[in-house]
Amino acid sequence: MAAMTVQERVVPLAWPGRDDGFGLLSEPLGAPSPWGVLVLVGGPQTRVGAHRHFVTLARQLAAAGVPTLRFDHRGLGDCGGPLQPFQALDDDVDAGIDALTRAVPSLQGVVLWGLCDAASAALLYTARRADPRVRALALLNPWVRSPQGEAQTRLRHYYGERLRSPAFWRKLLRGGVGLRAALDWWRVRQQAREARSAAPAPRIEPFQATMARAWMGGFDGPILLQLSGRDHTAREFENVHAVFPAWAGWRERPRLTVQPYDEADHTFSQRRWQDASTQALIGWLRSLA
Repeated sequence: MAAMTVQERVVPLAWPGRDDGFGLLSEPLGAPSPWGVLVLVGGPQTRVGAHRHFVTLARQLAAAGVPTLRFDHRGLGDCGGPLQPFQALDDDVDAGIDALTRAVPSLQGVVLWGLCDAASAALLYTARRADPRVRALALLNPWVRSPQGEAQTRLRHYYGERLRSPAFWRKLLRGGVGLRAALDWWRVRQQAREARSAAPAPRIEPFQATMARAWMGGFDGPILLQLSGRDHTAREFENVHAVFPAWAGWRERPRLTVQPYDEADHTFSQRRWQDASTQALIGWLRSLA
């Protein structure tokens, strides 16, 4: 598909009890694709994104014919109200879908795109709302952080790399930071062992298990999973089944596409990584048509 000219405009958003929100819609001047993309914002970020990631994402998608809406959640950026944690963004996601489908009435469905805890919010929304307007998910480095998972990930990856480093052992033999690192490694090792032997029985379903309900069948649409190589959040997601059994067999999920980016960090901070992931997303979207 040839590149299209892009236009951008402000569209209103409304949440229960307030109607002063807005988003920025990037759209092609030509005929749009049947599906649009809703960019969800996670953590302390705004609709611009770290390193202007969300701006370039939306404009590249629109240039490829895909209408894309990005907006600030309640309590962030230009949106008032109390700050909402990522586990409680269902109304925000619903408002974004409403705004996108009103602004582009020809859309036949919406793809939720999220990085880190915004990816988690997308899965939580599909688990709890079962919204038929959501046709697919594009998730980058989903957040499944838990004390157990963090300890196991640090032990396996961070300290595993250090223990294979000759420089680490030279420092250890001389004392100093190497000795402190060795003591820290032992502490994390004990935490990981305690996590494996523990048998927690939470009264409230943890958010990671709610995400698993969507992943393992509650949501049956296609999922694109993009994972950075230089990111412990991505490593923790890859091993989430070791802490939360509901995730067992997550790689065998039907209609799952996994794309690794070995050199990329958590936020895809370099433009070349952003471009690579966005172009792969565009190719994936076209394959779904």
